[in-house]
Amino acid sequence: MAFEPPQRLVRALGEMPQPAQDAAWLGQLPRLAEAALARREVQAQRVQAPGGRSSLVVLVRYADGTPAALKLAPPHARPDRELAALAHWGGFGAVRVLDSRYHEDDGALLLERLHPEVSLRSLPETKSLLEASGTLRRLWVAPPAGHVWETVAERTLRQSAVIAAAPAEVRPLAGTALAMRDELVAAPPEELLLHGAFRQGKVLAGERAPWLTVGPDPLVGERAYDLARLVRDRLEDQMATSAGAAGARRRVNRLADALEVDRDRLRGWTVFRAVESGCRALAAGRRRDAELLLEFAAWL
Repeated sequence: MAFEPPQRLVRALGEMPQPAQDAAWLGQLPRLAEAALARREVQAQRVQAPGGRSSLVVLVRYADGTPAALKLAPPHARPDRELAALAHWGGFGAVRVLDSRYHEDDGALLLERLHPEVSLRSLPETKSLLEASGTLRRLWVAPPAGHVWETVAERTLRQSAVIAAAPAEVRPLAGTALAMRDELVAAPPEELLLHGAFRQGKVLAGERAPWLTVGPDPLVGERAYDLARLVRDRLEDQMATSAGAAGARRRVNRLADALEVDRDRLRGWTVFRAVESGCRALAAGRRRDAELLLEFAAWL
């Protein structure tokens, strides 16, 4: 079968800092997919569409009919680190790994098949937040000794570059976000394995458990950093309500209290992550996305 990358993936990789490397990976994708299928002795059924923003997912079957999913991601996404995180969670709150070996020559992960068309976003907001909170809590475990993941301090230092380069109209808010980040990393309260990219759309319906998370961008640090992305989930819906800034602050407090996270630290990381995403959207020419993200950050 043809392994054409979904347009969502092509657009997302075009915004990454290493476009030449990603273009080369996209060109090799059909060969990599065929090699990964043969190596794991599974048969392709179809490419999942619209697919992810950073990977190609092929729905596959073993010879006995058992369903699975084969995920291929570019080298900069560090699929080896994703595999290490999924293996450490061991299927508790997260998708289960079916092939624990990592093959550098294809960079693919063979995972249990979930229901990609059914995520927490299909539930009413109150119910989805409750299920998301329970799922996220299961992932917060101590990392193993000698772990391979970067820390929150390391990742956010790298991300600070795009904020520092923000245009003049954004600089006051950018300065606030950078100052918050410096204060937060100065005294981290804990060191846990984090999902790194957690949101409602990353939690899918499963067979052995009602809800399981997928697509981690794992790192080590405090829970408030991980929870911050969930705060702004369904952003357009939040911005369209009459609650405004007061509603956004209540959401921060409600999630912080539900997961026993410090309110001020959650607010700080929510601001930083929203501003960083907003600045990246600006740099990529996605003006509407940027305006929503930056306005939300200003509300907090």
